[in-house]
Amino acid sequence: MKMRATVLRSHGGPEVLSDEELEAPTPGPGEVRVRVRAVAMNHMDLWVRRGGPAFRLEYPHRLGCDIAGEVESLGAGVSEPSVGTKVLVQPGLSCGHCQACLSGADNLCREYRILGENAQGGYGELAVVPRRNLMPYPGELSYEQAAAIPLTFLTAWQMLVAKARVRPGETVLVQGAGSGVGVAAVQIARLFGARVLATAGSPAKCERAKHLGAEEAIDYKAQDFVAEVKRLTGKRGADVVVDHVGGETFAKSILATRSGGRIVICGATSGFTPAIDLRHVFFRQIAIFGSTMGSKSHLLEVLPHITSGALRPVVDRVLPLSRAREAHAALEAREAFGKIVLLPGS
Repeated sequence: MKMRATVLRSHGGPEVLSDEELEAPTPGPGEVRVRVRAVAMNHMDLWVRRGGPAFRLEYPHRLGCDIAGEVESLGAGVSEPSVGTKVLVQPGLSCGHCQACLSGADNLCREYRILGENAQGGYGELAVVPRRNLMPYPGELSYEQAAAIPLTFLTAWQMLVAKARVRPGETVLVQGAGSGVGVAAVQIARLFGARVLATAGSPAKCERAKHLGAEEAIDYKAQDFVAEVKRLTGKRGADVVVDHVGGETFAKSILATRSGGRIVICGATSGFTPAIDLRHVFFRQIAIFGSTMGSKSHLLEVLPHITSGALRPVVDRVLPLSRAREAHAALEAREAFGKIVLLPGS
């Protein structure tokens, strides 16, 4: 059985992505084959494509961790869900039997991997995933909207709810509010009764961040966001800062945090080695939490809020998978607000 897929066979720019015909993956014991109706992009797609020592790929490699589709066939030992059932895929893979997995912290498993990263992802018409990674489909959302949920809402939920433990009335600063994590974090912070301040890279993105629930949005290209946060909080600073940008932004996030406040960081899209004055951390007793993904249970906590409409995925644009190079270039240029979604088979 054959399928169309977009793959990479070496690291590099968007030009290394190629549209090919491949053998369809076969589900093994405990696995399910999903017909991919939509796959959303993340910055992880860019990092894997560019390459680095952490990535050990089996070529041809398929990117894409955020998959929405329907059950196409079942592997041995799997009796449900029935073929044709609409599903959302939790992108984190783990062993399922270690202490971390059994305690509900599967994203701390020593064998943890992410679809599209160190495992084959959804840039194809079909994908094979463990049965335990299938999540209930969120209400009446389109496949494009559903695919825009998993990684970013899962990540933002762990950051704000499990790590920072955001509380009503607190001020939360969300860096890069136009990103996938950013649009999720703005909404989750509002859901928990926080006042949200956001940064974004253009007046248009600032306005969209306000429509999502940010009380104030700061154009970081035109304004000093540290000074603006201090002004908006009466010189106090934010209670919680959500940072996925890293680099110089992270160093400034420390300055924008109140004494005794919390910073949660899940990525470093602008650099891994910021210059930090540690005196601002220990004298002002700032807590810094690192965060990667979230457990399967966290996504199950998110989905009812999606279904009810309290949280909503934000799709910037939808493109056929055959135009993945164009999509990568757009994400790299920070042109998107929310998610870029690709449609296999089109």
